[in-house]
Parts: sequence; C-alpha cells; structure tokens
Amino acid sequence: MFKTMRRQDRQLSTQEAERILSEGEYGILSTVGANGYAYGVPLSYAYQNGAIYFHAATEGQKLDNLRYCNKVSFCVVGKTQVLPEKFSTRFESVVAYGTAAEIEENEKQQALLALVEKYSPEYRQKGQMYIDSAQHETVVCKIIIEHITGKGRK
Repeated sequence: MFKTMRRQDRQLSTQEAERILSEGEYGILSTVGANGYAYGVPLSYAYQNGAIYFHAATEGQKLDNLRYCNKVSFCVVGKTQVLPEKFSTRFESVVAYGTAAEIEENEKQQALLALVEKYSPEYRQKGQMYIDSAQHETVVCKIIIEHITGKGRK
C-alpha cells in the first residue's frame, strides 16, 4: 500500500521518527477536498500515545476536507542546516499517514491539555481554565497513524 523509501540509506528508525514527531514545533496536515485538490496547512500539534492531536475551528476547509475524506498525511521537519558548499542540506523529517477523526469528552480535554503542556508548560493551570471555558468552541482531531517514515541526512 505504501511505497518503500527510495533512499534507504537515509531512512530513520521508527523510534527516531517518533522523536522528531515529539520534538517538532509544527507540522503540515495534508488533506483532499471534494474538489479533488490537495490542501496542506501548517498547524500546532501534540504527539501522544502513538497518535497526533490537533485542534481546529468549528468550521473551515480543514474540517470540510476531513469530513469528505479522513485519510491524511502529516509532515514534520526537524533540525536542518544548509550545506552551501555541498549544494545540499542536513535535515531530519517524518511523514505519517493515517486516518483523522474528531474526538470528544475526556480524550478531547486530554489532547487540549497536551497542547498546553507542549507549547505553554509554565501556564498549565491557566491553560486548564482556558480549556474549561472554551473547549465547546473548538474541534479536536486525532490522527491514528497507519504508516510512518523518517528520513534524514546527517
């Protein structure tokens, strides 16, 4: 179903790919809409228990696309360094494929808290209060990963 990586010498282990997902600052969610066009959107996310969590407004193209087709890919670029003298770049990246679904109740709260802990760890209590007051104004989705590849050049 998924192609093998052409540059096997650059393939990273699953553990290394998971590290990049855990440490990444943002990722690109790619979806397909009813019009047949691909849509890639950068977003903040949390990687927890083998799944990727993100939030969205209660309406918009991202959700329209996910409701049309829940198959997605999610890309994160980790550390990079341009190597001008080699006309190349040192990099690490990961692409995860899976299905996205909206989540509710306790799992939704835990995912929102994971986002607070990742991006605003020193404001956990204030973040929890914000979650309690505004969670009805946001949708939270979970990507269940079906395939993951990491690639890098050291």
